[in-house]
Amino acid sequence: MWFANFFIAGSITMVLPFISLYIETFGNFSDSYVQSWSGWIFGITFVTAFLFSPLWGRIGDKYGRKKILIISAFGLGLSVFLMGFATSVWQLFLLRLLMGIFTGFIPMSQALISTQTPRKIAGKVLGTLQTGSVTGTLMGPLLGGALADVFGYATTFKWVSITIFLSALIVIFGIKEVLMKFSDDKDHQEYSSKEVILHIVKNPVLLMVMLISMLVQVAHFSIQPILSLFVAEIHGPASIALFSGMAFSAAGLGNLMMARKWGQLGDKFGYIKILIFLLFMAGIVYFPGGFVTNIWQLLILRFLLGMSIGGIIPVRVAYIRQEAPLSMQGEVLGYNTSLRFLGNIIGPALGGMLAGFFGFSAVFMVTSVLLIICGVILLGTWYKHEYEGRTSRTLSSTKG
Repeated sequence: MWFANFFIAGSITMVLPFISLYIETFGNFSDSYVQSWSGWIFGITFVTAFLFSPLWGRIGDKYGRKKILIISAFGLGLSVFLMGFATSVWQLFLLRLLMGIFTGFIPMSQALISTQTPRKIAGKVLGTLQTGSVTGTLMGPLLGGALADVFGYATTFKWVSITIFLSALIVIFGIKEVLMKFSDDKDHQEYSSKEVILHIVKNPVLLMVMLISMLVQVAHFSIQPILSLFVAEIHGPASIALFSGMAFSAAGLGNLMMARKWGQLGDKFGYIKILIFLLFMAGIVYFPGGFVTNIWQLLILRFLLGMSIGGIIPVRVAYIRQEAPLSMQGEVLGYNTSLRFLGNIIGPALGGMLAGFFGFSAVFMVTSVLLIICGVILLGTWYKHEYEGRTSRTLSSTKG
């Protein structure tokens, strides 16, 4: 599954750096036209992913997650392959929309591995799994740029689709899914969507963790679209592509180094405690970014941010694994993924608006405050409901 995630993440990020350049090849367009369509074509994938993630999660709970992973990989591969034949912005837009339907491969793989892993080591295992997608994300843009320079944009889409199809073959021949039944879940082998939503709503800490999934993505993506512009402002135009790539990769490197360790610490000390700590750490690290005066200061802060943000995903998924009954985990993780994609949509819009009205520093400061507020709210919710929830679970297990 690590290798499948590596290929999927690498393949998807390979084409992101040159989507706007690909649009320019369709005709003689103005800069504003290309920028506008780049935004729409980038964002539409997250819109459809937001709508379809809970549906795939529910189907995965019922029929097995391996089948959904295979469908997802083939759907992604086909849509990327067809992008190599696009001749207009509308065709590319519709193919990116189609791609969004199948975009939940990596979250679904987390759900699969989560159910195949003992609870006491779920954080460590999910952290290890995440290093696969992070490594792919780090290498993808570099390889994609090199392929595009050699073969051209259209041909690169076709080559990239091959590695996505390879991920499907890895799942088909390399993954065996064991459909397990646990004694604490024997009364419900199938939940309605209403029961799943009620389970989330009645567990305040779980609900807050899922809402924070969205807010963390808002925070993380607020700076993404304007990071290259910020690098240009503090460093100048010299080697701008190289230093922008370094700024993106620094966060990924920190993520790669610490994701497994944070998951392991979550297994040992409790997922919510580690999650609260990481939210405060990310908020504190984000703030000085608005006051950096050279590129090296920014790279160090981006690396530290990656270290903190990197632990949030495996710890969060491991907590959901702990709190959601086995036969509804896929759907719960589907809702969680939807909220994350919603954050991916809101974040860039918020960051662009703040930068436009108040300057780059405002993006860092608002993001920092948002993360710290998330930490405070989760801390308060955990203190208020943890012991009450633990007591009720103890009573119910005693009755059972």
